[in-house]
Amino acid sequence: MNNRKSILCLFLLFLLSLGSLSVNAQTVSKVFKEQTLKTVLKEIESQTGLSIIYQKNEINENKKVNATFENTPVVEALSSILDKSLEVSLRNKMIVISKKEQTSSGDSLKKRTITGKVVDDKGEPVIGASIAVQGTTLGTITNLDGEYTLANVPENSEVTVSFIGYKTLTFKANDKSLSKITLKEDTEMLEEVVVIGYGSMNKRDVTTSIARVGGEELKDMPVTGFDQALVGKMAGVQITQTTGKPNGGTSIRVRGTGSITAGADPLYVVDGVPLERASSALETVDMNDVESIEILKDASSAAIYGSRGSNGVVMITTKKGASGKAHVSYNGSVGFQSLSKKIDMLNAYEFAAFARDGHNGSYLTSYPNASPDDPNDVREKSYDKIPPELFPYLEGKSGLVDTDWQDALYRTAPITKHSITVSGGTDKTKFFISGNYLNQKGIIVNSGYERFGARLNFTYKTDKVELGVNFTPSYSIEDRVDSDNNKGVVINALMMPPVWSVYKEDGSYDYMGNGYWKIGTDYQHNAVLNPVAMANLTKDQVTHANLLGNFYFQWEIIKGLKYKFSAATNYNYFYNEYYRSSELPLQGEKYFQSPSNPVAKSSGTYYLNWLIENTLNYQKRFNDHNLNVIVGFTAQKDMMKKHSVEATDFLNDLVQNVAGGIVSTGGAGSQAWALASFLARAQYDYKGKYLLSAAIRADGSSRFGKNNRWGYFPSVSVGWRVISEEFMEDINWISNLKLRASYGISGNFNIGNYEHIALLSYNQYVLGKGEGTLVSGLRPSQLPNDDLSWEKTRMYNVGLDVGLFKDRLTFELDLYQSNTYDLLLDVPIPQITGFSDMRKNIGEVRNRGVEFTVGTHNNWNGFKWDASFNISANRNKVLKLGPEDAPIITSAGVSHAYFKTEVGQPIGNYFLLIQDGVFKSQEELDAYPHFSNAKVGDFKFVDADGNGKMDLDDDRAIVGNYMPKFTYGFMSSFSYKGVDLSFNLQGVQGNKILNLQRRYIANMEGNVNSMSLALDRFQSTENPGNGQVNRANRKSTGNNSRTSTWHLENGSYLRMQNITLGYTLPKKVVKKAGLESLRIFFSGQNLFTITGYSGYNPEVSNYNSNGALTQGVDYGSYPLSKTYSFGLNVSF
Repeated sequence: MNNRKSILCLFLLFLLSLGSLSVNAQTVSKVFKEQTLKTVLKEIESQTGLSIIYQKNEINENKKVNATFENTPVVEALSSILDKSLEVSLRNKMIVISKKEQTSSGDSLKKRTITGKVVDDKGEPVIGASIAVQGTTLGTITNLDGEYTLANVPENSEVTVSFIGYKTLTFKANDKSLSKITLKEDTEMLEEVVVIGYGSMNKRDVTTSIARVGGEELKDMPVTGFDQALVGKMAGVQITQTTGKPNGGTSIRVRGTGSITAGADPLYVVDGVPLERASSALETVDMNDVESIEILKDASSAAIYGSRGSNGVVMITTKKGASGKAHVSYNGSVGFQSLSKKIDMLNAYEFAAFARDGHNGSYLTSYPNASPDDPNDVREKSYDKIPPELFPYLEGKSGLVDTDWQDALYRTAPITKHSITVSGGTDKTKFFISGNYLNQKGIIVNSGYERFGARLNFTYKTDKVELGVNFTPSYSIEDRVDSDNNKGVVINALMMPPVWSVYKEDGSYDYMGNGYWKIGTDYQHNAVLNPVAMANLTKDQVTHANLLGNFYFQWEIIKGLKYKFSAATNYNYFYNEYYRSSELPLQGEKYFQSPSNPVAKSSGTYYLNWLIENTLNYQKRFNDHNLNVIVGFTAQKDMMKKHSVEATDFLNDLVQNVAGGIVSTGGAGSQAWALASFLARAQYDYKGKYLLSAAIRADGSSRFGKNNRWGYFPSVSVGWRVISEEFMEDINWISNLKLRASYGISGNFNIGNYEHIALLSYNQYVLGKGEGTLVSGLRPSQLPNDDLSWEKTRMYNVGLDVGLFKDRLTFELDLYQSNTYDLLLDVPIPQITGFSDMRKNIGEVRNRGVEFTVGTHNNWNGFKWDASFNISANRNKVLKLGPEDAPIITSAGVSHAYFKTEVGQPIGNYFLLIQDGVFKSQEELDAYPHFSNAKVGDFKFVDADGNGKMDLDDDRAIVGNYMPKFTYGFMSSFSYKGVDLSFNLQGVQGNKILNLQRRYIANMEGNVNSMSLALDRFQSTENPGNGQVNRANRKSTGNNSRTSTWHLENGSYLRMQNITLGYTLPKKVVKKAGLESLRIFFSGQNLFTITGYSGYNPEVSNYNSNGALTQGVDYGSYPLSKTYSFGLNVSF
């Protein structure tokens, strides 16, 4: 062990020596005229990147300096402007200015040996801290325990203690405090670096709008992808988890919705490689491998990606190796998931009374003079009769079947995550290797997701050449269930009457709900298939092999000029195997519980994407000017091929794939697109305080017409670091003040690959005499459009960055306006062409918004508290919809669930009848406009057009939108003596959700089970319920079943996204076990949601195939889970 410590000490001393050589090589180039010494020292710090340390009482900061330096060594430059009584010494990448030692005194001849220990603010040893005697060559570094010994130290000398990233301390040699020294972090030295397109830069120099999250902020969360961990952490970035199924992913919207028909997803860039599919990024990047994630929000920052940047760009940077011994770390967790919210449904006895009232309602509507107590044999219509299986429940008999179908379908499911990394290297060679494993069982039975992944990041660097390889394979297996639709297991579990069992007495599945009450006497109850059987007797498995590889070569041709060649490929192969067992009947009374003809499907789809990039980068600093220029050419191509086959007529269920049946159909297809691009960007600053950046990209895409194949996307941004002005020098409480402004144009090429060319489709014709013969042929299916072009977004952004009290308090404010024009819309054309419409660039949409972030960073004697709050608001408005600005009215889920997009309004407004309670009496019914068949107890709808009569079309109105008025997030973390606590809250305010599940489970017809709100239904004039729920009626009247605001709900919510409590064991303890560090933690995800929404998830949005036109529909979706996990972080 002692040998290992000695070797490490020598190695650290060697590194510090190299650092000293590097320091000596720094030069200064600058002309100073009547500048204060303080200003000159700041400029030297800026040019060299070194920190200058001195005591203010020893130096006249206001001394005027007149000097000219041209590549002058830094020590020589300082010596020439400082008083002769001062001397300059170099310590670990720092310049120390101090008084010269007076050796004439007899005290200076007295020597002493000093010993002590250096720790950080957590009390942990600081290894490799520098202990130096000012004005001498005496010095040492701390060992593995943070301890040091230094002999022959003059008693009247001063000793400095320093370490990179910490504030330097100075002591008298006889100071007793040297026995235990506590270093505190220097936040000014830890300059944050932000990744931008084709490069990186210090955050202080950024002039555009970029949101950043570091890898440390993502750790320990029990989620499957980094996208879920980003929720609520960035202003202006709305991340919604619309489904809870394993590997379900999220929807990311950056600064609102700017397109109606084209895609609205951002571009993902992993280690500089743009990826066509979000799944490629999500499956290749494990959260423990993430160094940082930046989102380019404004057009100026995203314009460098041209035609793909209008929806924002997600930049993912993975970890790299560092010089030093190999570092091994393990991060793992095990946990369990459960249903985050349970919908309150009627039990069997409540359902029986509700169903009875529904049948009585229809009976009494047809026969007003009849009695609700009339037996079935006097009721003529089958749907007026009450199923006899309900009578025991109505009589109150105990011990009857009362199935909670949610409990039957959902389960407590385990989740396991493991990751191990090895990193290290030398001055020339660095490596980062990782392997990860994830196993998530779904909370719905028979669903789950399993993933294996690995990563190799390798770099080799000499004085002139740098080589790098990133290699990331992954393989996943996903078991799916039919959940996210209005015939899936989720909505079936809600609809199924609780009087039916999951299993029969013999253990087989019970299918009584599948139409039993429609056989013989048709009571007209919906046939509902057993959801547990649906989940367990259907196999739907997707395997996904994903490979992302990148190689680059960089050569410094001359000083400051670098050429870089990069080649990347992304390969994805999806294989889907589906089998529906004969044990599972088809839905409906015709099939009831009869075995079905099995169906098997098999399909494979592969994508191959390659990218070639060539760039030249030139960086030059001359006097007060700094210039960084990059130019480049890129080419990218994406190819897709797929095949599928379907089989049926299986003899049995023993062979559950297409090989066991007779092939009935099949298909194949292939597509491709290509993109060629030229790019250029220049970044300039003067004195580090006046900042300018300009860029342009030209894209040529195969997706657009020959007349508009090339698009040009310029941008410009400026910044003023006010804090660097001389008039700010004496305002010490302001630590950062910067103004930003930007303008840019970006594009959106997320459309089909062949929308601009004429297409043919197969068709059948009758040819010949008499009845003729049916022959196959082709027909035109799409007209060509040589003028088809990309949608473009023009965005303006102004921003303000403020730091107070040494950045203990920070503020960021952004205001923006983006106009997306040349929107792709389907325009009516003359029928003589054989077509009804044609896609053209004719629309325009505007988004305006504000984003605000406030943060605080505090450290009180080892107690750390960091917090951040962000809030953003976006307003969307349609400006143009073609020559006549005709509104777009469409529907989703059901034909009368209308959405309206029109000029002057946001995209995708709900366009529905307005429900305003129920008619509580005949007098109220007679006094207000109503539908002709409306009765007392039916819905009262608002006469929206005010003409005194109700009309299903004319009385529709705009009643809300899925887009929120604002979103917000709050994060906070605390740490003290090894204990750490962090939590993250996220919220949305002011959006609406069209809950079409209520068409079944809140329709008051009694044909399926209902939410417990049915208990508040209208029952009579004397018992009107809560005045909002209509009467039970098996044959609904008054258009109660029409989609209206009865189905529309407030989607606002506040969610506890994550909370983590951890404890890091003292190093003294873990070292005895041969470890470097050990931390245990508990984490909870999605623990609770405060919302008035009655469905499972207020973020749900089922029908997105129509783009932004029909967002915010809940028609049955896999619920979110809440997760508890325990984990371990170990370093070796």
